[in-house]
Parts: sequence; structure tokens; C-alpha cells
Amino acid sequence: MKIIVFIESSNNKIHPVSLEALVAAQKLKDDNNSEIHIVTFDENLAEILSEYKTDSIIYAKNSGLDQYNPLCYLEALEQIHSKLSSDIIIFGHTYETRDWVPRLSAKLDMPFISDCTDYSYSEGMLSLNRPIYQAKLTQKLLLTSNKALISFQAGSYSCDDLKSKISNIEILEIDLSSISLTIKPGDKFQESEGGVDLTAADYIVSVGRGIGKEENIPLVQAFADKIRAQIGSSRPIVDAGWLDHSRQIGSSGQTVSPKLYFAVGISGAIQHLVGMKGSKQIIAINKDVNAPIFEIADYGVVGDLLEILPKLTDNL
Repeated sequence: MKIIVFIESSNNKIHPVSLEALVAAQKLKDDNNSEIHIVTFDENLAEILSEYKTDSIIYAKNSGLDQYNPLCYLEALEQIHSKLSSDIIIFGHTYETRDWVPRLSAKLDMPFISDCTDYSYSEGMLSLNRPIYQAKLTQKLLLTSNKALISFQAGSYSCDDLKSKISNIEILEIDLSSISLTIKPGDKFQESEGGVDLTAADYIVSVGRGIGKEENIPLVQAFADKIRAQIGSSRPIVDAGWLDHSRQIGSSGQTVSPKLYFAVGISGAIQHLVGMKGSKQIIAINKDVNAPIFEIADYGVVGDLLEILPKLTDNL
């Protein structure tokens, strides 16, 4: 089996979800002795990626790939797929992936299994798990041909599990002369006014209904500023208009996997947990000792966040 892992860049850095997808590919390589070929459109990232265990690093070279354009990305991956005769192409499940990979799926006539959280490999068959119905159920899909485009949800795998080994870099010149640029992308999501991309945050302080009222949000902001964290929220806070939708975490918001996730006043409904359960460390503050959030928290504090947060902020 030949596997391509596409590494997306964000602000000239490797998108962390792409590295998590690479972990999944490395595990699959161990399961069935696959070939892994990393693809990047950024020459500087190719040097960094050469430290990871893979069969080759392919730097797809063309000035048309310096900025995101779905038509250019589509043509480049089609050429690379044709050269390698790949079976599986793996992506991190990002905003860009949602935009252009369905086009690639149609062009290559290969199914796109998106937003996966895990896989299993048995008797030569690959199965994929993905949440459905706002993460109330998990769907298991069996790939009878072992040919597909797959994206993995943030937090499904940990970058700490990446295997290292110096790999060779291959420069592949991409011909984009046949493309008619009928699409002109606008600003990326995180660059739009009022928007924020929480998937790249190392520290997140997330607030829920336990905050009581909008006037208490500054308490959370002061604490987040103290530990240099981004503010996230559960859906009720966004629905009430207290925070922008770009701050929402969960099945109808963003999926994150920060180093530290601080949940304050969040009960832990399944729709929220699915968006943050991949966090490396979870600390929760809630008055309800039976709150579901405590079932996945590494550290739990039972108490009134309105009393605890100011004291914690002062001590920090």
C-alpha cells in the first residue's frame, strides 16, 4: 500500500493537525508495511519534515502553490498521485481540506472519508471510525478496495507519537500551465475579522453556562491572558451572543487538541467533549461534582468558578 500524507502550512508553519495525520500514517505503515510519502508545497517545511520517519519527502515546486488556491492544489496532487500510483491520501481535517479535497476525490474517482477519529487494520482490510449525528454515534466504514482519501479530526492522534528518522527530499516540478484560475480565494478563516483558529492554540480556557452572565466573561479573559491562552466556549455561550461563533468548541464548532484545556463552568455534554477530548491535559472547574466533564478531566476542582478564578489569577 502506498500512502501520501499532505502537510498543510499555516502562516509558514506546519499545521499541527497535519502532523497528527502523519502519526496515523506511520501507525498504518507499521500495520501493513506501507510506503509513506510526505507532500508539502513549502520548501522550508520540507527540511523540517525530513526529520520524520517516512520513505520520502516530496516538495512540489511551483510559484502557483505559494498561496492557497483549490485549483492549483488539485492539479498538483493529481500529478503526484499519478506519479506514485498511491492508494491512500491522508490529510488533517482543516478548513482548507474541507474546501478542496472533495474536488480531488471527484477528479481521482476515489471516496473521501472525512473527519475520522481512528482506524483499524485487520486481514488486509482498512476500517475507519467517524462521528455522526453530532457525535452521538460512531460510524464504522470498511474500505473494500483500500483506496481512499482520508482526513483525520484534530486530537485523534498525538504529535508526541511521531517517529523520527532522516528522510530524503525530492523536488518535483509541477506544471500548472493548463489551469484557468477561475477561483480567487478570500482571506483564510483565522484572518477574517473577529475570527480565530483555535486548532493551532497550545493553551485554551473554555467557558460554559456556569459563568452565569456575560458580565463575568472578563474574569475568564483575565485568567486566559495570565497564562497566554485563547478563550473558547461551549455552544450556549455562543448562542447567547456572549462570544463569537469562532470561539465555539464541539461538534458544531471547532475540534481542538491543545497542550492544556481549562474548562470553567462547562458540564461536559457529548457535543462539547467530542471537540476537545484529544487535549493533552484537561483541568475542569464546576460546582456539580457529577458533571460529565470530570470523567475525562486530568484534574478536577469542585467549586464556584467566580470565587476560584480571581484567586487563581492573582496567585499566578
